[in-house]
Amino acid sequence: MAPPRSFLWSRRIFLTLLTGFVLVPVYVMVSSSLKPLADVTGTFRWLPSGLTLRPYVDIWSTVPLATYFVNSLIVAGAATICSVMIAVFAAYAVSRYDFRGKRVFTVTVLSTQMFPGILFLLPLFLIYVNIGNATGIALFGSRGGLILTYLTFSLPFSIWMLIGYFDSVPRELDEAALVDGCGPLGALLRIVVPAAIPGIVAVAVYAFMTAWGEVLFASVMTDDTTRTLAVGLQGYSTLNDVYWNQIMAASLVVSVPVVAGFLLLQRYLVAGLTAGAVK
Repeated sequence: MAPPRSFLWSRRIFLTLLTGFVLVPVYVMVSSSLKPLADVTGTFRWLPSGLTLRPYVDIWSTVPLATYFVNSLIVAGAATICSVMIAVFAAYAVSRYDFRGKRVFTVTVLSTQMFPGILFLLPLFLIYVNIGNATGIALFGSRGGLILTYLTFSLPFSIWMLIGYFDSVPRELDEAALVDGCGPLGALLRIVVPAAIPGIVAVAVYAFMTAWGEVLFASVMTDDTTRTLAVGLQGYSTLNDVYWNQIMAASLVVSVPVVAGFLLLQRYLVAGLTAGAVK
């Protein structure tokens, strides 16, 4: 039975308004990044009087954006790899084996998502400083310390999500692999992991996006040499002026890796997020 025409028109109007609501800020960002600073700080015009690519050139010299970019790639990439690797083994153990404290472990992992991140800021700061004073291992102000910090956020959710995905993978595949001579590790790496690629990709995208755009901990746990992009964008605002056109240009450049990765992996991401929704 076809839906009524009123419903179709209401849907079209709603989707049109929603599209405009999403695209208008993007247009403002793109147009502002192509204007001279005087035009951006003046009265806003929907149709720019003049366009220039100079802001995209100046963003690399106004602040050390390349250094921030490399720091963000290293931190987000390492946090993603570590989160996925640890989550795969932890989720497989919870999904396939029964052990004492299994339910407590699962509930504890999930309950960590209830607390806001700012509650962990001071404890982690004190832990890193004390470890540095006691052992000489510099966690505060280093990339390694920031990677460990991001694991505290992405790892619990990654484990919880992969547990549900591994539960949807038939146990008969593991048993067939064991019969063919594979051990538990071989069954995981050769059978379960290839079958769970969509879920693993979804976890990797979540972990990367969490680390890439995080501001609070990056502003406290880093220094001038380890600062990430999310914090480094503040450098375009000085005591004398705010380079709005360069901020817009840098924001577009910063969003390129996330947008490109999402477009390339979106089919795996959708499959991973919807896995287990229908039994």
